[in-house]
Amino acid sequence: MTQPGNPLDDIDRRIIALLQADGRRPYSQLAEDLGIPASSVRYRVQRLEENGTLQIVGIANPLTIGFDRFAMIGLKVRPGTAREVCRQLGELPETSYVIMTAGQYDVMAEVICRGTDHFTDLVNERMHHIDGVLTTESFFVLEVHKLAYGWGVGQVDSLAAPGPEGD
Repeated sequence: MTQPGNPLDDIDRRIIALLQADGRRPYSQLAEDLGIPASSVRYRVQRLEENGTLQIVGIANPLTIGFDRFAMIGLKVRPGTAREVCRQLGELPETSYVIMTAGQYDVMAEVICRGTDHFTDLVNERMHHIDGVLTTESFFVLEVHKLAYGWGVGQVDSLAAPGPEGD
């Protein structure tokens, strides 16, 4: 993940915002929208990917592609073990999102499983065997109403380079 010492500049933020709107947008189109050379866009995107700031992926709704156990799991862990628990959870292929939190749970993990047997195995045979895990609580996703990742860097429309009339 990005380290605190790697600040984003305005062009980085604009690139991220445009890619959040359409991750398939060609570098040449991004360059035209931003008023910079395509080689600069290519370099910046590569740097943002390498430092963990940006990941360009296709996002599918798991419930529509054969995974019927989609859940958030709250984990309480032994003091001092949250980072290691997060690291180990992150190695599980079923986890798509792992975060250390403040509040009722020390760690939250989003998991995607094919069915009840798969989910049961994941929680009982693998998660509960991670050193430091004390308890888990599962929150099954029943319906997905929003899967969006266009946050954090501003509105896309306001970040494109001004047109010839200075819109």
